[in-house]
Amino acid sequence: MKKVIVIGAGILGASTAYQLAKMGAEVLIIDRKDKGQATDAAAGIICPWLSQRRNQAWYQLAKAGARFYPDLIEELKRDGETETGYARVGVLSIHKDIEKIRNMEERAQTRKADAPEIGEIAQLSEKETSDLFPLLAEQYHSVHISGGARVDGRTLRDALLRSAQRKGAVLLTGDAVLQYHSNRVTGVAVGDVSYSSDKVIVCAGAWANQLIKPLGIHFKVSFQKAQILHVQVPDDHETGTWPVIMPPSSEYLLAFDNQRIVIGATHEDDTDGYDSRITAGGIQELLNKGLEMAPTILNSTFLEARVGFRPFTPGFLPVIGVLPGWDGMIVANGLGSSGLTMGPYIGEQLAKMALEMDLDIDVNDYDIQKAIGDS
Repeated sequence: MKKVIVIGAGILGASTAYQLAKMGAEVLIIDRKDKGQATDAAAGIICPWLSQRRNQAWYQLAKAGARFYPDLIEELKRDGETETGYARVGVLSIHKDIEKIRNMEERAQTRKADAPEIGEIAQLSEKETSDLFPLLAEQYHSVHISGGARVDGRTLRDALLRSAQRKGAVLLTGDAVLQYHSNRVTGVAVGDVSYSSDKVIVCAGAWANQLIKPLGIHFKVSFQKAQILHVQVPDDHETGTWPVIMPPSSEYLLAFDNQRIVIGATHEDDTDGYDSRITAGGIQELLNKGLEMAPTILNSTFLEARVGFRPFTPGFLPVIGVLPGWDGMIVANGLGSSGLTMGPYIGEQLAKMALEMDLDIDVNDYDIQKAIGDS
């Protein structure tokens, strides 16, 4: 039985640990519980098919990630995890310009040929759009994608970790320090205790460079701060099955059970370090965007705000693979705002890599060397 240590218990690390445990490995998960972990804050939209990003390597990962979800959720349910935060509620991509709507529908129809999981695609009128999401201002046409979904990152992560532990994985809170001999990573130390392994998998997100730096490697990961707002609308609304709202901008509206509406998210590149504060400016930006889309949110109750740091690697494309020059260590990073879409699928690929199984992706498309610099 192979011993594998996974550092980082966000969506990527939790998924990797779950898959490893399912495949029979001896798994230790170590997480420092830093404030601002991306997964802990994130509410995700699973709908990559409308993206205008031209990078095909990114799109192939995102598409595979969306396709991966239904079977994963069924597996977790069989394991007793009925609360995963995931639901295929559909997506409304909204716009005031009907020509833009036609272009979106055409793009979706083109991509359906190799992504049947996209489901039904339909143009909706202003009234049809607001009927599906009653808080929405009645000025938007939309494209409805029935296969789109939403997921709560915190809930899904916890379900994966619980299921991994039921399969024998051990979860440890602490600050992992890599241990190595010659050019081989042999395990980690947490405080005064050492843990040996056959493989160490680093899923440390925005904090990965701190962990890898003692090996004499500068790992080029940057991060972007995101603030996300949760409100509760009056209880005459049954919100749990409402579709995701994707406007032309980078913000969004997600509806969950119990009248909870999520307004996201800011994109802050000029923060001073790991600034996990919830700011007045961030909340104002989110409320302005939210009220523009759905004016009646004005009467909602503030519940909470969350902060997360999205990790990015050069070219805004994830990197996946064995750390160059070192045996016994695998790194994945740079999922950015697509973490909840791709994370579970990449976790399966990392587990296969650690156990020397055939992969379903070409890791050369996500060359880790692109994120390696001089220390």
